[in-house]
Amino acid sequence: MTMVNAMPEKTVPAGEFKAKCLGLMDQVAVDRKPVIITKRGKPVAKLVPVDDKPSQSVFGHMRGTGRIIGDIVGPTGEVWFADQTDAKLYQE
Repeated sequence: MTMVNAMPEKTVPAGEFKAKCLGLMDQVAVDRKPVIITKRGKPVAKLVPVDDKPSQSVFGHMRGTGRIIGDIVGPTGEVWFADQTDAKLYQE
């Protein structure tokens, strides 16, 4: 699937950006549209608006999604090799 940007992003040469930096920052804040900064015609940086919503913390992100079913530390009834005392198991 190919996505096409309906409206091309505004590009500004580095020299013009240097001269109009504060004005461009205000424009991006109001319009909420990024500005590409170019050097010799090649894009080198992007001025983007800051997200208004706070980023969600990694800590506590999965809170309330898990559940404990039964005893998680008690015996399961499974016989482990280390628990077996049969002498035949230790012979070559």
